[in-house]
Amino acid sequence: MKKTILITGSTDGIGKLTALKLAKEGHDIYLHGRSEEKLNAVINELKEVSNNPNIKGFVADFSNLKAVTQMAENIKNDIEKLDVLINNAGIYKTSSSKTKDSLDIRMAVNYLAPFILTENIISVLEKGLEPRIVNLSSAAQSTVQKGVLTGNATVNASESYAQSKLALTMWSFHFAKQHPSITTIAVNPGSLLNTKMAKEAYGQHWSPAEKGVDILYDLTMSEANKNESGKYFDNDKGSYNNAHPDAYNDDKIKLLLTLTRTIISNQRFKILIYIY
Repeated sequence: MKKTILITGSTDGIGKLTALKLAKEGHDIYLHGRSEEKLNAVINELKEVSNNPNIKGFVADFSNLKAVTQMAENIKNDIEKLDVLINNAGIYKTSSSKTKDSLDIRMAVNYLAPFILTENIISVLEKGLEPRIVNLSSAAQSTVQKGVLTGNATVNASESYAQSKLALTMWSFHFAKQHPSITTIAVNPGSLLNTKMAKEAYGQHWSPAEKGVDILYDLTMSEANKNESGKYFDNDKGSYNNAHPDAYNDDKIKLLLTLTRTIISNQRFKILIYIY
């Protein structure tokens, strides 16, 4: 059955390869990238390779939460229903550790951006047929520190990345409980896949990118996974498994969400100042 699918961070890596695999099956595909030029080039490339004209895209720099909010508005205006959302966009290595609004850049891109995007397009997802959300977590997960979340503390890249991925997983589990009609799964697609991110961060890879593509496809499309909402799939082990213990701690999840909403509220206030 033809589905409408949005994949963030899909101008390269496993996001792009997953989009291509799904496009070849004739689904309506929406890509996302931060560069309009690169996004348009990838859209044209995938249209030609897949012979599927139904590929479009959205531009947004996920380190800019205002841009993420605007992307959500564009989605609500342009897409009637969304069957699948793959929150794939993420960063590890970057030239700056902070956003222009002084947030930890990995926390902003890897957690706050997908949080804002998803929470703002729930109405579009709820119109989808058996809608699914796949959130890309990681084997690297570390207890979220308040200062890192709010941007008041600085840690090294690996710690920042691990905290952002645990934050995403904690919210993913909470979201699944709040929205039982939407299958929501967090996934470690595989450690050190052959992608641009792994090459830039570590200069090596352990597994082909296709390993990650295959699991994203299965979690998105397979009937076997439609009743696995609120779980974490560890593709290093090839099965559903336990995430970090904090992901099951209701008090820590409640605190994370309280701080998250405060941060977003403050960012919206800054946006109003910038505009007016």
